Amino acid sequence: MDILDAIILGIIQGLTEFLPVSSSGHLELGKAILGDTSIPEESLLFTVILHFATALSTIVVFRKDVWEILRGIFQFQWNEEMQFTLKIIISMIPAALVGFLLEDFMEVFFDGAIIIVGIMLIITAVLLYLADMAKTTDKGVSYRSAFVIGLAQMVAMLPGISRSGATISTAVLLGIDKTKSARFSFLMVVPLILGKVAKDILSGEINFESGQIGAMGAGFVAAFLAGLVACTWMIQLVRQSKLTYFAVYCFIIGLLAIAWSIWG
Repeated sequence: MDILDAIILGIIQGLTEFLPVSSSGHLELGKAILGDTSIPEESLLFTVILHFATALSTIVVFRKDVWEILRGIFQFQWNEEMQFTLKIIISMIPAALVGFLLEDFMEVFFDGAIIIVGIMLIITAVLLYLADMAKTTDKGVSYRSAFVIGLAQMVAMLPGISRSGATISTAVLLGIDKTKSARFSFLMVVPLILGKVAKDILSGEINFESGQIGAMGAGFVAAFLAGLVACTWMIQLVRQSKLTYFAVYCFIIGLLAIAWSIWG
């Protein structure tokens, strides 16, 4: 993978991590179009690096929220910040279990399975459409809804299912305020990504070859900068109930991906 390809994939990751169109699905499509021939383990490694970049962009955008959460934890008080942190932890459980117990199995889906990506994008489109049709409420995130949203995040580990789309749609369908849904969706993934990267470093899975450092770094920077823009934009789009546009986009791209897989 050269630097230009890495930058393109980084921009794709940064934009699609927050926009409800499946970052993993678009990365797999991008790799297929660019002719990426890396083995599944290397492909997954690059994906993890790009996700880490967008996790950092999330922290920057929600820096005030992150600071409030950390301050609540360190005060050791049963306050609103501590309760929100507990809900984040609850939401992490399903995806964390799958990530630790079925990691090798999940890697199979990151090996150019374009037809699966297409099918999952169509499922994402349906979720987004249903969420946009849901009535607006002012409910907050409860402990039960946090776990249900966590289940949606677990399913979104499949390439083609948008993580933000699945979690925000699930939250909205549960009657949670759209702005609160977006905030919870973006913050809940940060600990998972950081935990995944830490796990890989400690296990020795992240091994850069000298010839790949430049490309990996370029992809990281591109994903971080694109993520800053997309995260801020997505919050506004959710508030304005414009998810249907992304539903149409996912449906079309899903059909094209299936066609590519069959006739490409």
